[in-house]
Amino acid sequence: MKIGFIGLGNVGGKLAGNLLRNGFDLTVRDLNEQTLRPFIEKGAKFGESPKKMVESSDLVITCLPSPSVSAAVMEDQDGILAGMSAGKIWAEMSTTDEAEVIRLGEKVKNLEGEPLDCPVSGGCHRAATGNISILAGGERSTFEKMLPVLKVLGHRILHTGKLGSASVLKVLTNYLATANLVSLCEALTTAKKAGMDLNTTYEAIRISSGNSFVHETESQVILNGSRDINFTMDLVIKDVSLFQAIAEREGISLEISPLLIDIFKDGEKRYGSREWSPNIVRRLEESCETVVLASGFPDEIVDDEPEQSGEEVLVRR
Repeated sequence: MKIGFIGLGNVGGKLAGNLLRNGFDLTVRDLNEQTLRPFIEKGAKFGESPKKMVESSDLVITCLPSPSVSAAVMEDQDGILAGMSAGKIWAEMSTTDEAEVIRLGEKVKNLEGEPLDCPVSGGCHRAATGNISILAGGERSTFEKMLPVLKVLGHRILHTGKLGSASVLKVLTNYLATANLVSLCEALTTAKKAGMDLNTTYEAIRISSGNSFVHETESQVILNGSRDINFTMDLVIKDVSLFQAIAEREGISLEISPLLIDIFKDGEKRYGSREWSPNIVRRLEESCETVVLASGFPDEIVDDEPEQSGEEVLVRR
């Protein structure tokens, strides 16, 4: 299968790297020449335009920072839709708006193409090793055609139902992760001010009912001080805002979600939109005149699980 991949950022670059490492015929495109160059040097072809990429590929994947960027890549004069034809697959792996992926998907269908939304979850460190989880929404027949590729890109793959369903579930999971991050910042800061040893505090949480994936990853880079989880404050605001919009559309009055958006907007104002998201703990450090740091923790999270072939997760009924 010939694959085009557009968007080689924090997540996209790692996903595309998996495809290249596993021998796929890969064409790549990114506006950042420095990001693009290593892929070309390792044998990937350069995509002159999204239109030409889809014309020469069986599958084109987009992994982009916002719904507006995805729309431009799809709808510009030399965009994906301009080259779309029967049987070709468009897989949207960006974290995006359900309504937007459905809108663009309908345009793909009108050209006899096949759309899927396939966002990933589980952290950039797992994207690098093909051990990330993938949610995939769209026709079952299209999902099955792309499944061999998804099994290279990720370890656990879930068909979520109709087009757009994966995007809803993705922002829901990011909302939960954000709530967990903020509560961990509060817990660690409180422990520090209460005189607890933070190395011991980390282990106490890890072996308790308060443990979580976020604790075992983001708490470590908080305590190290790097706060580098390859995810930034502006992306948190985007994702939680997408979740909030779904709730508002359904007439649900949420309490925690709006507060999280306010917290991260304040963090963005203080530290910049491209600051690492775990550094939201600085708001508490500054107000409490303390630092939440401990020795012995890594400055970044590396996936130490062996790379393994992916598998479909079956829904219990």
